[in-house]
Amino acid sequence: MERWIEQYGEETAEAICRANNEPPAVSVRVNTTMISRDRMLEEMESAGFDAVPSELSPYGIIVRGGGNMALTDWYREGMISIQDESSMLVAEAVGPEPGMRVLDCCAAPGGKTAHMGELMKDDGLIIANDLHSHKQRLIAEQAERLGLESITSVTGDALDLASRYEPSSFDRVLLDAPCSGLGVIRRKPDLKWAKTPDDVGEIAALQRELLDTASGLVRPGGVLVYSTCTIEPKENEETIESFLSRHPDFVMDDDDARFPEKVRKHALFRGGGVQILPQHFHSDGFYIARLRRLP
Repeated sequence: MERWIEQYGEETAEAICRANNEPPAVSVRVNTTMISRDRMLEEMESAGFDAVPSELSPYGIIVRGGGNMALTDWYREGMISIQDESSMLVAEAVGPEPGMRVLDCCAAPGGKTAHMGELMKDDGLIIANDLHSHKQRLIAEQAERLGLESITSVTGDALDLASRYEPSSFDRVLLDAPCSGLGVIRRKPDLKWAKTPDDVGEIAALQRELLDTASGLVRPGGVLVYSTCTIEPKENEETIESFLSRHPDFVMDDDDARFPEKVRKHALFRGGGVQILPQHFHSDGFYIARLRRLP
């Protein structure tokens, strides 16, 4: 609490704490390669679900009652995925287009990877990397459930990606970095007691190494998106500011139009990125920064 007061002020810190004690909403992302959001809403309402469209993402639906969405035919048949609204904004910030070559550096469990595949209309190539083989299988299973053939899942240390792929060989690179997770305390309350300032410093050092590695794989004119599910400045805007100071060939791509009006109005813009706090939209705390490599 004291750290958040120092970083955000007393009033905002209290709001963060209140939001962290609220139960998380159930939100799903519609696989628009199979069905439109409007049609999915109609089906949910016909089946007796209390469902409304997300105001944060044009692909999201908030389900306020009706049971476990993972047990529905819609989920089994790949028409929906369970994903927090803030998390949906990441793939939209990447902005992948059909035919592109995309790298997701730390992809498990694959929600953002799959969303990018859907945005690309399953046309192109997405390399989805993760450190652990059992998590790589989760990504592959997710792609299969959603009918996305453009996703290839691989296993390896993200710090080694530069030795496995040609420099400047991807149109889009997403680094959804390992982080302290301090934006998702309402889902993982034990984090309040498990994380220390020293942990944050160690994680931030790793994040900077990962950004250095990922950046070399972006083609000139291409886009690198950095995201975390934390609200810690050292892991977010300070990491981006440090990266830009070392990489003059990258600039912030300040295209606010990629975010819905509600985000532009209420979220914080720090270090060129968007900081969503848990009280802003009753969604997860997230940081998203979009950088473009100069031609």
